[in-house]
Amino acid sequence: MSNTSLQVRENAALILPATFLSTEALRSRGITQRQLGELTGSGRLLRVRRGRYVDPRLSPLLISAAALGARLDCISLLSALGVFVRECAEVHVQLEMGASRVPPRGSHVIGHWRRSSRGACDLAADLIEALAQACRCQSPRDAIATLDSAWHHGLIDEEGVAAVFARLPRRFRRLRPLLDKSAESGPETLVRLMLRMLGCRVETQVEIEGVGRVDLLVDGWLIVECDSRAHHSSWQERKRDMRRDLAAAARGYTTVRPLAEDILTIPEQTQELLKRAISHGPRR
Repeated sequence: MSNTSLQVRENAALILPATFLSTEALRSRGITQRQLGELTGSGRLLRVRRGRYVDPRLSPLLISAAALGARLDCISLLSALGVFVRECAEVHVQLEMGASRVPPRGSHVIGHWRRSSRGACDLAADLIEALAQACRCQSPRDAIATLDSAWHHGLIDEEGVAAVFARLPRRFRRLRPLLDKSAESGPETLVRLMLRMLGCRVETQVEIEGVGRVDLLVDGWLIVECDSRAHHSSWQERKRDMRRDLAAAARGYTTVRPLAEDILTIPEQTQELLKRAISHGPRR
């Protein structure tokens, strides 16, 4: 398991079980009103709204959701976990149907009203529910990248994937055959989909003798390596990549490394450039 996947799982272990404490729950633990005042006054406990308290060390997004009487949801929850999603300035929260005393939400908050299987004190939405909601809130390509990411990092398995699609309208079922849990980054998924749109034969995570494992092998000759947007190469990593590219060239392969920034922000241009590169065919 990669370090990134380990970090995602650690995030999930911290975020998904997070809860708020009600005044009643604190009293049941023997905490008096005076002690509660001391806890909030010293910063060891944070009052987010009437009768609700949280650990101030929680993620700021969870605290924001708690202040709204909501649960962190959709792409905001997945982003906090480390799952690939398209960046979004708004905070997505889940609100219970029929909930009362919900404070006003600013334009930076997107509320998803639905019943949930989560407990009343939970601050994070159910993971399967959040993934299904993220599929609705993103483009089909981004939805596939999100599901690939969650699957690759081990947050869901085949059964979990089925559970996500069971919560979605029938029109989303066409996305299921396009998933690939071997994808190591969102940009890799997006490039894979671009290449398949171009009619290319794409193999993922291919081991090439003398080179190592490559992200994508296109039509048997073009290697496409896709770094995640969080990847910042050190000089040592860049030297390793250049040596790999030279070793691949010595074996008749061509290597291209599209930038994550371009894949995410100018996908049409990136796809067109890949199309032109492929049109030249393998070197003779």
